Amino acid sequence: MDFDRHQNDLRTLRKSNRTLGSILLMASLCLLLALGIIFSILGSERTILVPPSIDKTFWVTKDKASGEYLEQMAGYVTWLMLDVSPSTVDWKREQLLKFVPPAQYQSMKTKMDLEADRLRRNNASTFFLIQQFTADEKDQSVLITGRLRRQINGSDVGEPETRSYLAQFQYTGGRVHIQTFKEVTNAQPGQVRVGAADSSAVAR
Repeated sequence: MDFDRHQNDLRTLRKSNRTLGSILLMASLCLLLALGIIFSILGSERTILVPPSIDKTFWVTKDKASGEYLEQMAGYVTWLMLDVSPSTVDWKREQLLKFVPPAQYQSMKTKMDLEADRLRRNNASTFFLIQQFTADEKDQSVLITGRLRRQINGSDVGEPETRSYLAQFQYTGGRVHIQTFKEVTNAQPGQVRVGAADSSAVAR
């Protein structure tokens, strides 16, 4: 047996074992790090809700959103609230409830359940054609003006009427909540203010 060759082979094997050991150690550390990250994010999943169709650029901060964002959210909420029929009201109710703050969830759900029952009982539908948005970034609100059309059993009830609605939002933690949605009369842009604690918040 060639002694030198044997020693070289041993040194090569030892070096290979050390390299494999280092790789195994690094893989173990990476696995532990990955497990630590997974455990740290469990239960902290965040869902950010945005309008289903975005056609304008906008900005947001930790507690405010730009007028463009508010307008798009107001258009979506208005569609959920005012474009309803017996066949769509249940689905739209569930979508709208995703934007309602926890403190108002149950009362809002009760109101919408009553509204859904009324629509089905009368076989009624409403349609709202938006004509103008007026956003107020300071107040995080939007005044929506348009034409409301109502039907019962597929027949129009009177002529479409011009109506105005106030949508007030709260944007915090990457999530938007609807604080108020209510009809306003004789509304003038910049002159409508409804606090988040208004007793008729999220009422039609």
